[in-house]
Amino acid sequence: MKRFWAIFKKEFRQIGRDPLSLGLLIFIPALLLVLYGYALSFDVKHIRVAAADYDRTPESRDFLDGLFENPYFDRAGALGSSTEADAVLDRGRARAVLVIPRGYAADLARGGAADVQALVDGADATTAATTIGYLDALAERAALEAQADLRATPAARPAVIAVPRVWFNPELESAKFLVPGLIALLLMLSAVVATSLSIVRERERETMEQMMVSPLRPEELVLGKTLPYVLICLATMAMVLLLGYVLFGVAIRGSFLLLGLATLLFLFAALGMGVLISAVTRSQQVAFQVAVIASLLPSIILSGFIFPIRNMPLPIQGVTLILAPRYFVSALRKIILKGAPFQAVWMDLLAMLLLGVAFNLLAAHKTRKALWS
Repeated sequence: MKRFWAIFKKEFRQIGRDPLSLGLLIFIPALLLVLYGYALSFDVKHIRVAAADYDRTPESRDFLDGLFENPYFDRAGALGSSTEADAVLDRGRARAVLVIPRGYAADLARGGAADVQALVDGADATTAATTIGYLDALAERAALEAQADLRATPAARPAVIAVPRVWFNPELESAKFLVPGLIALLLMLSAVVATSLSIVRERERETMEQMMVSPLRPEELVLGKTLPYVLICLATMAMVLLLGYVLFGVAIRGSFLLLGLATLLFLFAALGMGVLISAVTRSQQVAFQVAVIASLLPSIILSGFIFPIRNMPLPIQGVTLILAPRYFVSALRKIILKGAPFQAVWMDLLAMLLLGVAFNLLAAHKTRKALWS
């Protein structure tokens, strides 16, 4: 225990002698949360729509006015002919063009279907699909309102109507979906990068020989090198959660104890990976590059943070099974957004525990082989 505390205090002294690195570990994740939280958004709003109204009736004008009375669509001007639609879409002045044909009001008065054409820019497939969905919903609502105003007989409606209720995120704000994933990304990056430089730093400063001639065991070295970063990452986690609540309204609905347990298990795995990288590299530059590649890219692409894992090919889904961020992102969303109990996240916790044991045992083995062989 005395040998462990010696390494623990030594690592904290080294961190204290480099206040810039300490500041980066604590404040850079908070800064990135603010930047990513505001910059990354799946909410599609303020879509510029141009309109070509050939009917020119009060009904067609009411339809357009109702369409633009929401934050989803902005007027991009009125078109005089269909030939202008190509130019508007080509130049990017509008993402969609709405064409109201002649006879629109007459069709509504007869109680028939009133067709409205929508020309949508499909260069951005996601935005185009969302735009079409918005237009369908708003057009149906506007048509029913217009038919009611004209006292027309509405078209036959289906016997079963789905009435959706959204749980956990009723406003469908993408920030509440992204913040838990950002927490996992930032903690993974901080933990792996920080610890990946710990042992290799000793080698570059030629202080490792003093440890080699001491009675220090590899397990004590790994524990003494990682525990200080556990405390720093927990402080970072608290700051990020506070910012997420203040800036984005992401409140923790579940158990704080369960959230703390999930965080510790994730850090156990992430820090073990960092020590493993530090043990197999020979310079801080190489260790930093390997740590960024091993932590940043998998956390963004393969963790379910942005892209659903079930939509990936089966071989890629198999690769995600050995990535701790996959399980941490899942656990965070269940605990923070849904208030899920232990029974809902125990598999994620178990997976992070097993990965942590594997990474730390391998790190201790590689450390012993590199320093005591």
